[in-house]
Amino acid sequence: VQLVESGGGLVQAGGSLRLSCAASGITFSNFAMGWYRQAPGKQRDMVASASAGGSINYSDSVKGRFTISRDNAKNMVYLQMNSLQPEDTAVYYCHARSPFKRNYWGQGTQVTVSS
Repeated sequence: VQLVESGGGLVQAGGSLRLSCAASGITFSNFAMGWYRQAPGKQRDMVASASAGGSINYSDSVKGRFTISRDNAKNMVYLQMNSLQPEDTAVYYCHARSPFKRNYWGQGTQVTVSS
C-alpha cells in the first residue's frame, strides 16, 4: 500500500492550495479516504474524510473553506484548501482505512501559511 501526497507549499494568508494523494496497492473504491494534519507539538487531527459510500465529513475548523473529493477511477483523493490561515500550517497526511478498519498513511506534505 502506498499513499503519496503532493501539492503542499508556502502560501500567504487568504490564499489557496490543492493537495493530491495518489493511492496504490488497494481497492481504492472500497476504502474510506481522508486528510489529517499535525502542527508542531500537537496531535494529528482529522481535517476531512470521504467514505467509500460517499459520505463526507469536515472538522469544524475547516468547514466552508476546504473541500475533499475523490476520483475512484484514478485512485486519487484531493483536498482543495481556500481562505488559508496561519493556523492551518501543519503537515498534512493522506489517510486510507480499509473495510476491516486497517489504517494506512502517506508520508505527509508541509503546508505553511504566512500572515
